Amino acid sequence: METILNVEGMTCGHCKAAVESAAKEVSGVTDAAVNLELGNVIVTHDDALNIGEVKQSIEDQGYDVK
Repeated sequence: METILNVEGMTCGHCKAAVESAAKEVSGVTDAAVNLELGNVIVTHDDALNIGEVKQSIEDQGYDVK
């Protein structure tokens, strides 16, 4: 299953790596791919994932998830 999250504040490769890493740390996430131009991250996960946990993990890195 995939969920697309809009993330504000990403501007560079470091931001991309930080957001992908934060998403992948959450149990149930199998992959995360940031698109800086679109300002989003595609999170691949199992059906039981609480997407709120992914949002919080990304926000803990200093980014704003919409």
